[in-house]
Amino acid sequence: MLRGDPLVPPAEAAEVVRTRPHGHVTAVLGTLRRLELDQLLDSQRSRPRALCVAMIVARLLAPCSKLATARGLDADTQFTSPGELLDVTTAEADELYEAMDWLRARQERVEAKLARRHLGGALVLYDVTSTHFEGRTCPLAQHGHSRDERRGAVQIVFGLLCNQDGCPVVVEVFDGHTGDPTTLAPQVQKLQARFGIAHVILVGDRGLLTDTRIRTDLHPAGLAWITALRASAIRQLVEAGTLQLSLFDERAVAEITSPAYPGERLIVCRNLLLAAERARKREALLQATEDALAPIAAATRRVKRPLRGEAEIGKRVGAVLNHYKVGKHFRTEITAAAFRYARDDARIAVEAALDGFHVIRTSVPAAQLPAAETVRAYKRLSSLERAFRSFKTVDLHVRPCVQTKADAFSGR
Repeated sequence: MLRGDPLVPPAEAAEVVRTRPHGHVTAVLGTLRRLELDQLLDSQRSRPRALCVAMIVARLLAPCSKLATARGLDADTQFTSPGELLDVTTAEADELYEAMDWLRARQERVEAKLARRHLGGALVLYDVTSTHFEGRTCPLAQHGHSRDERRGAVQIVFGLLCNQDGCPVVVEVFDGHTGDPTTLAPQVQKLQARFGIAHVILVGDRGLLTDTRIRTDLHPAGLAWITALRASAIRQLVEAGTLQLSLFDERAVAEITSPAYPGERLIVCRNLLLAAERARKREALLQATEDALAPIAAATRRVKRPLRGEAEIGKRVGAVLNHYKVGKHFRTEITAAAFRYARDDARIAVEAALDGFHVIRTSVPAAQLPAAETVRAYKRLSSLERAFRSFKTVDLHVRPCVQTKADAFSGR
């Protein structure tokens, strides 16, 4: 331009044949390579590795079935870009499944590499969740306690072992009817036998690290642990005089000991905001239960076609109490021709007195981990919950696990 050469309009200099989105693919694939995730899968380049990388990119950009992913890698869509970059545009659905079988055989090696990279800290977090399954041929899909509130659907259970920052390292899938505590022993075995980690603090919630699991799995392995007490156990401490609630009028954290937990530390915490929220929620559930029970009581008193029979009345009352889960706070009386109910104020007051209190239970000495650090370590489990949300809804969308007709026909 400074020489005086004529400038060519862009429309004449180039012809736009087609445009495709590419920036998001570059971002995901570039991040994946910076994390060396492809090297974690396999240090050698291969078509199965390229297919797995392509599936990871596709899963993050727009989760869909393997059949749709295969079609997208070879179509004029947003997936054409990773397909071309990884040279997998000719992949078919069966080949993607074969690549997943190849990856499954390498799972232990991949997890060992992740453990060496991420499990260098003192804390290891572990928790379990479930996702419902649509299909009938998966041997792991069973009826169990549904966290998705899909009681009629089968499900699978999976446990996630993370480092202290909530970075997932190990995942294991269990039968849908597997109880949370029974999944702990395999994780202890992995930490010590496979990863060679002898000294670590395992952090788990109160439903996972039960007395039985602590006694049979953690103590023999020599692992330290951090968990919390259930509400019933906290109530027993109050009844025994070990925990005096009046001590927390001016403080939020205190450390106590109890003969019921020899050699362990109990760190009592009180959260006023949590107490207010639990009181609000309890009152809302109690009111909703009363609103649902009132029509049943009225039906027994109506003149025309009144509700009769203990079995029929009890069936309706039971449905309401099971729905709102506060039946323990009501006194009910059912006869063949009447139904009466009232709140159990004494029992409600006993529960309300413990609102906002939780007790951290640990075998870690105070010299190694002070009370405040122990509480923070237990609260790190919230990062694992974020990982579950990422798995199930936000990023990977593994909920629900759907088996397509093509999958069923292929036996996968």
